[in-house]
Amino acid sequence: MSIGPTRLTLGSGQAAFDEAVARARSERWAQRLFDRDTTLWSTNEHVQAAIADRLGWLDSPAHFTTQIAALEAFGEAVRDGGFTTAVVGGMGGSSLAPEILRDVFGTADGWLDLRVLDSTDPAAVADTVDDLDPLATLWIVASKSGTTTEPLAFQADAWDRAEKALRAHHAPRREHAGELMVAVTDPGKSVEAIPHHDDLREVFLNPPDIGGRYSALTYVGLVPASLIGIDLDPLLESARAMLDACRDPNPETNPGVSLGLAIGTLAKSGRDKLTFLADPAIASFGSWVEQLIAESTGKHGTGIVPIDREPIGDVRAYGDDRVFVRLGLADGAGWSVGDGFAEAATAAGHPVVRIELADPIDLGAEALRWEVATAIAGAVLGIDPFDQPNVEEAKELTRRVLAAASAGERRSAPRATLVSDAESGITLHGDAPLRLTAGDGKIVGELARHLARRKPNAYLALQAFIAPSEAATAALDRIRALLRDATHCATTAGYGPRFLHSTGQLHKGGTPSGWFLQLTSDHPVDRPIPGWPYTFGRLIDAQAEGDFAAIESHDLPILRVHLADPERGLNALEGALREALARS
Repeated sequence: MSIGPTRLTLGSGQAAFDEAVARARSERWAQRLFDRDTTLWSTNEHVQAAIADRLGWLDSPAHFTTQIAALEAFGEAVRDGGFTTAVVGGMGGSSLAPEILRDVFGTADGWLDLRVLDSTDPAAVADTVDDLDPLATLWIVASKSGTTTEPLAFQADAWDRAEKALRAHHAPRREHAGELMVAVTDPGKSVEAIPHHDDLREVFLNPPDIGGRYSALTYVGLVPASLIGIDLDPLLESARAMLDACRDPNPETNPGVSLGLAIGTLAKSGRDKLTFLADPAIASFGSWVEQLIAESTGKHGTGIVPIDREPIGDVRAYGDDRVFVRLGLADGAGWSVGDGFAEAATAAGHPVVRIELADPIDLGAEALRWEVATAIAGAVLGIDPFDQPNVEEAKELTRRVLAAASAGERRSAPRATLVSDAESGITLHGDAPLRLTAGDGKIVGELARHLARRKPNAYLALQAFIAPSEAATAALDRIRALLRDATHCATTAGYGPRFLHSTGQLHKGGTPSGWFLQLTSDHPVDRPIPGWPYTFGRLIDAQAEGDFAAIESHDLPILRVHLADPERGLNALEGALREALARS
C-alpha cells in the first residue's frame, strides 16, 4: 500500500504551524514518541509513569499480526459451529471500532452478521437482541477494566436469555450458556471481574498497556472482524506501513506528526472545532476519531472539539473557530458535496486538511495516523493525552442515584420543572441558573433563555439519552443544522450513555464553551437486568441524571428536555427551537 500524505492548507495558521514544525524537529518529537520518551508530555514523574503504561498501541500492528492465524481459526470455528450472529456489548472505544468495521465492510458471504449494543435504553436493548436466536448468537463482552457497568448489564441479560433457551430447547449442540459467550478484556483483575469468566467459550486478553480509545487494532476490533470475514492481513499491514511512515524525523513529511502539529496549533489559536467531511462509504470512521480526540485532548480547560456528521451547510454559516478534515477515497469518483465544500471552505479562509485513502482497508493505517496525531497534539497542548480525569465524575454521580434507588428511597423528579406541555409531550427541567430565575413558563421562552446563555465560541451539544433510531438521528441532524445556521456555532450529537465514555471527558474537562441540551424519554416497556437491583430504564435515567449533575457542577449551561414520545417530541422540539432562535 501507499501512504497518502496529510495535505494541509492552513491559511492564517501557517506561521504557528511552521514554528511548531521547527520545534518538533529540533526536539526530535517523532523519535521520542517511538522511544517512549514520556517527557514529551510531562515533567511530572507520576504522570510520566502513568503514560509509560499507555503506549502499547505503538506495538499493536506487529503484535497482532502474529495472532492472525489464531483469530482466523477462531472465526472459522464459530461460523462452522452454527452461529449466525455476533453481538458486541461494549462502550466507547470497545464498541466503536467493531461498528466501523461492520459499517464499512459489511459481512462477507457465509460469515456472521454483527450487531453492536452500546445503549442501556430498554427499547434499544430489545431492538438489538430480541429477534435473535440465543442459541445461534455469539455474545462478545468487551470491557478493558472488566467492571464497566454497561457491558456487564448486557452480559447479564444475554446469559439469562441463553439459559432460558437451553432449558426450553434442550439443544444438544450447546451444553451451557458459556459456550455462547466470549470476552475481550485485560489480564489479571480485569478478567477476574467478568462474571462466568472461567466458563466462557474463549477469553481474549489484550496487552494492558493499551488504553480503550487506542484499541481499535487489538482484539477489540480484530475479534469481531474475524467473525464477519474481513481479511486481517492487509488491515494490519496498512497500519504497520503507517507506523513506519510516522518514524520520519521530518515533521513536515511525517503523516501523523504533521497532522498532530496542525490540529494542536490551530486549536491553541482558537480554531478548536475539528469538523470531519468523510466520504459516505467511510463516514462511520469519524465517530471513532471523535472519541479518540475528545477523550484524549479535552481536559484541564483545553482541548480539540471533534465535530462528526454535522450536516453540510452554506460555508457562510460556519464560525472562525473551524478546521475541516476532508477524508476521501481515491476511487476516481469522489464525493462531490464534500469536495465542493472543502474548496469553498478553503476559499473562505478556513484551514482544511485533506487525506485520501487508496482503499477502505487502509482504515487500519488511518487509525494509526490519528493515534499518532492525537498523541502529538497532546504535546502541543501541554496535556497528557492518555488519561481521562473527568470521566469518573458522571459515573460516581450515577452510582449515587442507583444506590439511593436500591436502598428503597422514593424516586422524585431530579430537577425542578420549568414547563410541562401535554400536547407536545415535552417537559423541561433546568439547571440552577434557569430554575432560580424567572421565565415565561413556555417551551419556546425557556428554550430562548437557554440559547441566550451560549458563548460566542460555543459548541452546541445534543445529548440523547433515548433509544437510537433512524428517525431520531434524522431529527437530531435537522436540529443540528437549524442551530448551526442560526447561531454559526458548531454542533455535536451523541446517544447516551455511549458518549459518556468518549466525548463526555471533553464536555466536563475541555474548553468551557459547551452548551448542552439533554434529551430523555419515558420507558413504556422497561426491561429488568437479571440479578441486578434495578432495570435498564432505571439505569439510563440514572446515567442521564449523573451527567446532568456533573455538567452543572462545572457551571456549564444545560437544559433537560424530557420526551414522553421521542419521535413526536423531537418534531415538536425542532419547531420550538425554530421559534426560539427567531427571538434571539
